[in-house]
Amino acid sequence: MIRVCPSSPPSPPRHHPRKMHPMTKTVKPWLAACALAAAVGAGHAQEPVLNLYSARHYATDEALYSGFTKATGIKINRVDADDAGILARLKTEGAASPADVILLVDAARLYKAEVDGLFQPIVSKLLLDAIPAHLRSSPAADGGISWFGLSTRARVIVYNKTRVHKSQVDSYEALADPGNKGRLCIRSGSHPYNLSLFGAVTEHLGEQKAEAWLKGLLANLARPPKGGDTDQIKAVAAGECDIAVTNSYYLARLMRSSKPEDVAVANKVGVVFPNQASWGTHLNIAGGAVARHAKNQAHAIRFLEYLASPEAQNHFANGNNEWPAAKGVILDNPALRAMTGDQPFKSETIAISVVGANMARVQQMLDRVGFP
Repeated sequence: MIRVCPSSPPSPPRHHPRKMHPMTKTVKPWLAACALAAAVGAGHAQEPVLNLYSARHYATDEALYSGFTKATGIKINRVDADDAGILARLKTEGAASPADVILLVDAARLYKAEVDGLFQPIVSKLLLDAIPAHLRSSPAADGGISWFGLSTRARVIVYNKTRVHKSQVDSYEALADPGNKGRLCIRSGSHPYNLSLFGAVTEHLGEQKAEAWLKGLLANLARPPKGGDTDQIKAVAAGECDIAVTNSYYLARLMRSSKPEDVAVANKVGVVFPNQASWGTHLNIAGGAVARHAKNQAHAIRFLEYLASPEAQNHFANGNNEWPAAKGVILDNPALRAMTGDQPFKSETIAISVVGANMARVQQMLDRVGFP
C-alpha cells in the first residue's frame, strides 16, 4: 500500500537533530508517519524492522541502537521528538501509527500515556525478572505491564561546599527549613522532574504536609525558578544560591566534561543523596513501552529486553551517567562512583506509577501556593 505524504508539513513537535547512523534513520517528525509506514511495508518484504519513537535526546544512545541491530539483524527506523510531541503524534495517527516502541523520559509522562491508552500490555518474563516491580507500571488484570523503567536518575541536592554543611541539607524536608531561607535554586515547579519529586514527597508525607513543604520551598528561594538543572548547579558554584536540586546525571556530566570550566563548577559543589535515614532518595526513570498499534510486537519486546540486558544497562550508566534500572548490574562509571563513595545509596521503593498518578493533585497544590 502506498501512503501519500502531504505537500506541506503540519506543525511538528520539537525535533532533536542527530548524526545519522548507518543502522538508524532519523527523519523529520513531520515526515514520520509516511517514512515509517513505508519502512513497515518494505520491512516485511526485505528485512526485519523496528519503528521507534524516542524522546531520549542523547547522542550516546546511538551505540544502543547499532548494538541491537548488530545482535539481532533488526533495523531501527527512528523518530526523535520531545515527549509531548510524541504523545500528540500517537493520538493523531491512531491505528495508522507505524510506531512499535515508545521511549519516554519521566514517570509522569509514561503514566499519562498509559492512562490515555497509547500502550499495549507487555508480557515478558525476562523484563519481569530484570526490572524491579516499583520501576514499572502496575500490572493489568491479565498480568500485562504497560511500561518498564529502563534507567534511573536520582534527584539529588547540591550545595556550596564553602558555605553549607551537608548536614543542613540531608533531606528533602530540609530544603523547606526556615534556616535555609533565601538559599535555594530550583527549576520550574511544573517541570516534570520536579513534579515527580513533589509527587513522591506527597506520597511519603501526605497532601497536607506536602503542601506546607512546598510553601517552605517557595519561601526559601534565592531567585525565581529559571533554567535547567545544569543552570542550578552553576548558580550554586557562582554563589547566586547555596543549595539546589538537580538530577544526578547533570552533575556527572560536568564531572566528566573535557572542558576545564565545567570540571571547576563540579569541584565547587558537594552532593547529597537525600533521606538516607528515612525513605531514601527519589528516583525518576526513562522507560519504554510497546505502542498500542504496533505492527512488530515481537521485535518491540525483543528491543525492550535488549535495553534491560547488562550490556545496555552499562551503556546507560557509562554513556549518559544514568543508574541502571535492572537488578545486579555492576557500574563502571567514575563520576557515579565518586558521588556515592564505596557504598550504594538508599533509594525510595514506592511504586513509580503512584508518583505519576499524583501529578494532578501536585499541580493543584502548586497552583494554590503560587509556586512558579
